[in-house]
Amino acid sequence: MNKPELKRLPRAKVSGFTLILGATGIAGVASYLVMWIVPNQIGLAGYAVFASLWSFLYLVVGTLGGVQQEVTRATLPIERMPGGRASKARNFGLWAGLLVFLVIVCTSPLWVGFVFPADGWKLVWPLAVGASASVMVAVLAGTLYGASKWKAVALMVSVDAVMRLVAVSVVLIWTDDVVALAWAVALPFPLTLLILWPFFRNSIVGRTQLDVGYRALTWNVSRTMVAAAGTGIMVSGFPLVLGVSSAGEAPELLGLFILTITLTRAPLIIVAMSLQSYFLIMFRDNVESFWKRFLSIQALVFGAAIVLAGAGWLIGPAVFGFLFPGQLQPEGWFIAVLVFSSAFVGAMCISAPAVLARSQHFVYTSGWVVAAMVTVLALLMPLDFTARTCLALVAGPVAGLLIHGIFLATSRRSRPRLITQ
Repeated sequence: MNKPELKRLPRAKVSGFTLILGATGIAGVASYLVMWIVPNQIGLAGYAVFASLWSFLYLVVGTLGGVQQEVTRATLPIERMPGGRASKARNFGLWAGLLVFLVIVCTSPLWVGFVFPADGWKLVWPLAVGASASVMVAVLAGTLYGASKWKAVALMVSVDAVMRLVAVSVVLIWTDDVVALAWAVALPFPLTLLILWPFFRNSIVGRTQLDVGYRALTWNVSRTMVAAAGTGIMVSGFPLVLGVSSAGEAPELLGLFILTITLTRAPLIIVAMSLQSYFLIMFRDNVESFWKRFLSIQALVFGAAIVLAGAGWLIGPAVFGFLFPGQLQPEGWFIAVLVFSSAFVGAMCISAPAVLARSQHFVYTSGWVVAAMVTVLALLMPLDFTARTCLALVAGPVAGLLIHGIFLATSRRSRPRLITQ
């Protein structure tokens, strides 16, 4: 007996770009407030410790974000199927989340003393809970992206970030203990699922299906996770890598560099990274206008970077001094370089979905892995702290962008196929 064909449903005409951009703006403001509140409460030296913790958690979570990219690519909205068959995406997410929890807890004796020398096991548990819950967050977000449920995606992005801001702020009223702050950062992942799932359930249960089976899904996810790990090293995990490679630097100077890098690069990178799944769907479903859309978005990113870099050079130090009085201050040219370097990461956040939309997982992964490798190698160069930091932030994403760009320029775009099960 032939199995029914999964019919692709027409996608919503509501501007997903506007909704996701608005939610990203809310999340960006929330993250900025966290980065403003914490160093003012505990100082730059204390912030360096907090930033390393945040960086390690989000390096793991960012790696698991590869799950979202593949689920987004593979999800098709369909007519509700009779019989209520099990969701492959849900089952995969539950088992993957459990596996992540067990791997972190069981392997922690090998690395906990090096990564968390002061608090040790106390930080393993919030890391394991946050990381495992982020798998299901990624699956749900990927499903919503794939089905073009833009309002639901925007709500997820906003709620998660705002809850984290509230949690960190409340904890800082009572204590600056890093373990308490770790739980404040980790708990919004499972809480986002618990709070929002009742509102999303009816719109996606039985209304979406993946275009691959479990084996192909696992293989594809493994490759997108490797790519996401490369992204994490260059973005969320960069403070951790910078700290490990700069152990001899003064804590205050290291804290200043991490804070400046985080704040100045965030406007472009947060927006571009949050829109990756949207770009993936856009490139997958708009074959004829691919190059017009692709080049227009890239031009917008670099144009914005030029404007922001100029502003950073002229007024950046004054703004920094106003926000963080009594602390060390970065120079204007340094801020400008950091801002412009973020354009290359933003450009990769556009080229990568374009490659993945063509189901070219190997090229997608290669770009991010090479970028991460170049970043780490640059940090190990025998240069002064400032020079190698700037080199790492620029050279890494440029190398990855070249790999993606060469592939896109020399390949032919195939049309997305309809799936039969």
